Amino acid sequence: MERENHSSCPDFLLMGFSTEPEQEAPLLVIFLTLYLLNLMGNLLIIILIRFDAQLSTTPMYFFLSHLSTVDICFTSTTIPKMLNNLRVGRKNITFAGCMAQMYFFMAFAITENFLLGAMALDRFVAICQPLHYFLLMNSNRCHLMVFVAWSLAHLHSFMHTVLMSRLSFCGHRLIPHFFCDFQPLVVMACPPKHLSEMLSFFEGGTIIIGNFILILISYAFILQAVLHVPSTHGRSKAFQTCASHLTVVILFYSSAIGVYFRPLSSYSGEKDKVATVFYTVVTPMLNPFIYTLRNEDMKAACRRALEKLRGRHRM
Repeated sequence: MERENHSSCPDFLLMGFSTEPEQEAPLLVIFLTLYLLNLMGNLLIIILIRFDAQLSTTPMYFFLSHLSTVDICFTSTTIPKMLNNLRVGRKNITFAGCMAQMYFFMAFAITENFLLGAMALDRFVAICQPLHYFLLMNSNRCHLMVFVAWSLAHLHSFMHTVLMSRLSFCGHRLIPHFFCDFQPLVVMACPPKHLSEMLSFFEGGTIIIGNFILILISYAFILQAVLHVPSTHGRSKAFQTCASHLTVVILFYSSAIGVYFRPLSSYSGEKDKVATVFYTVVTPMLNPFIYTLRNEDMKAACRRALEKLRGRHRM
């Protein structure tokens, strides 16, 4: 098959979820609903934390506000383009647009990975070193952790995107996905592409799997500390402070690791699309509900906000 360089080739085509036109309208409604729920839920969390005096000064909720910001950016990288493709029936994307979409998708995904690690560290310090919590998790240190998370994520994404942009693509330009993800693009690329594959597996594995292992270690220490709490009420309260974060960790890593950390030869477009939807669309949409429905501080902040609104309405 003739080897083609990206500069002389037409746009990529995103297959999306269906080739049947009659299925596009229902899919548009479903994904638009999920996207709007994601936007409203995460914006609610950001606003509550920003304007609630008790939440805005707590490190855990500082990290949560950044996590909600990342979730909005994460889904906004892929979903609007997919919705537009479903609406107009055209599924093309330029090479530059494809590289940009992949860059921001990877950057926000890795940022979320680091933020989940920072939140696990926060819970570890809060439960295992409670007397030193505000000293160890001071404002400067929290801001530094967030800065490092965003910076390393964009550096990682930039490196992968540069390598991908240097590859050529053989034959068809049809991407069996609803956005420009790393895996289907590498599968489509002409040899040699071993450097991109190795970098994805080892360097990506170090960042994702390594961070996940650190989170598990943190929770092992947390569990050990909680089991030594003498009262049942104390143990229950300690578990509740971790339940929301641990739920989000399980949802994010279970699907992400299942999709990205296996040989590229086993890549399956249809199965992987479903799994990718789970952590790119469903999990960011569920995060606000997890943190508000299972978190007493967030529910109390909601009540305070509603009371303020009622007070202003009466005046």
